[in-house]
Amino acid sequence: MILRALTLAGGLAGATASSQFPEFSQQYIQRLGGAVDALSGVVADFDASAAAVGLSRDDALAQMQGTDFLERRRKDMTVTFDRYARLRSDLDLLKSQGPFMRAYHMPNLTDPEIARAAWAEYQPAVPLNFAGAVFAAVGFVMGLAVLGIVLRILSWPFRRRPADPAMGA
Repeated sequence: MILRALTLAGGLAGATASSQFPEFSQQYIQRLGGAVDALSGVVADFDASAAAVGLSRDDALAQMQGTDFLERRRKDMTVTFDRYARLRSDLDLLKSQGPFMRAYHMPNLTDPEIARAAWAEYQPAVPLNFAGAVFAAVGFVMGLAVLGIVLRILSWPFRRRPADPAMGA
């Protein structure tokens, strides 16, 4: 009886946690859009400065050498360009997707800075829509299964085994 109650609690915990995914992923995408907008300004400014002196982005980066500051700035800008390209690609993929496809594309929801910022502002809520109900149902089943398996494994050494009829005779 206790194992069933604990398994049910695991299912409810799974339902509660997974039902939050649609809203959290929406918050993440909003922050992702903000990050892409901010980085696009930096990228456009660098490209404009390079173009003003007749250089491409790569040529301008190649000329950033000779001092420790310029070398560090070149590395920083390279990281910025790479992050901008990755985030822009993620945003293009995710912005028109519904909650089920966002779950499918979950590897594109993994920028640590954006995830931390979204989580810091996120307010859990009871989702009263189809997507929230489906995610809750999936989380419930997964929570039941995972906790049920764990509890069965932990209780296995304490199970009573039926007496062997050959041993009693």
